[in-house]
Amino acid sequence: MPNLEVMFNLATSLAVGLLIGAERGWSARDTDDTHLVAGIRTFGLSGLLGGIAALLGQHLGLAAWIAILLALSLLVLAGYIGDLLKSEDRGMTSEIALLLTFLLGSLALTEGPELAAAGAVVIALLLSLKGALHAALRKLSAKELSGALKLLFISLVLLPVLPNRGYGPWSAFNPYETWWMVVLIAGIGFAAYVAIRLVGTRAGLLLTALLGGMVSSTAMTLTLSRMHDGERLQRLLASGLLATSALMFPRILLEVGVINPGLLARLAMPMAVSTLVYAGGALLYYRRSGLEVGQNAEPPLKNPFELGPALRFGALLVLILFLVNGAQRWLGDAGIYLVALLAGLSDVDAITLSLARNALEGLNGQVATQGIFLAALSNSLVKGGLIVMIGGRRLAWLTLPFISAGLAGGLVALWLL
Repeated sequence: MPNLEVMFNLATSLAVGLLIGAERGWSARDTDDTHLVAGIRTFGLSGLLGGIAALLGQHLGLAAWIAILLALSLLVLAGYIGDLLKSEDRGMTSEIALLLTFLLGSLALTEGPELAAAGAVVIALLLSLKGALHAALRKLSAKELSGALKLLFISLVLLPVLPNRGYGPWSAFNPYETWWMVVLIAGIGFAAYVAIRLVGTRAGLLLTALLGGMVSSTAMTLTLSRMHDGERLQRLLASGLLATSALMFPRILLEVGVINPGLLARLAMPMAVSTLVYAGGALLYYRRSGLEVGQNAEPPLKNPFELGPALRFGALLVLILFLVNGAQRWLGDAGIYLVALLAGLSDVDAITLSLARNALEGLNGQVATQGIFLAALSNSLVKGGLIVMIGGRRLAWLTLPFISAGLAGGLVALWLL
């Protein structure tokens, strides 16, 4: 049985090389075989050599495996130099892939065939995506690359080193938890930006409104309100305004579900009622608009991620955390409701995350859910005011009845629960 296991692992080493070699051979199918550094057979043998080297290393020591790897590396280097002299092609993808094949072959004997096979699939897939990856890089702007790197920095570099303990009055400020919430909001916004870039604003104003609403329904409301022009465009804009506002409620549920899933039972019905009313109005106006408008609209999100807004959001979140704790101790439940109404005037995400977190630390769950809905109510009234002041009377007449009905329905559902 041990011999059968060794034979199976060696066969996996060979299969790993053949898989990667098949992709390399297919990508260079129009190239003369005499100009190839390595073909499918060479890759297969490299994988098998990695397996045999690992087997010898188990019996003769690590030095034997290192010697074989160095010998293969010298052969690969010689092949690269020869290819460079012939064609002046400075690419090293095949050479690196050949060495990786050797390492995966060794991995099949030391850590198990499953891990080696998975690695081979990932490498083959990555190699096959050359055209798509290069095309994506050509479309990538400096701001987008910078935004992605900044998001990775705050989530993978900065977040893990922050202390996970409370500071300040009532230990309300936890650096790790606060920054984790910042990363959550920034990640949602970045995902929406990527979706818009992939689909394009030409896919339609409604789709842009939905994706933009994932980041900031208030900013999207302001953008759409400024676009009003013409009788038929009013209905399509009303559809977009209601759709982007409707997204706020599922976004709140998502944030609460991540921080404190125990609140979802109380909050799901009021949010669902409001969402359905808003979505019904959006669908009604979209069907009545009869226009394909928005292909030339500018994307509402100009920048994928900026550190400044993230820091401001974090500062706002900390301030609200202290206000919520202070209001709860000094004013009781009435203080929580007052803070929720005031915070919702500018940002519903920060107060949502704050109340969801405080409900884990002693705040009554019913008070937390009512405060979250009051913040959503306050934020919705602000957006209604923007529509009236910027979008005009006609756009307000189309949207405000559905906004009022959605909020009233949510309040009734909240009260019944």
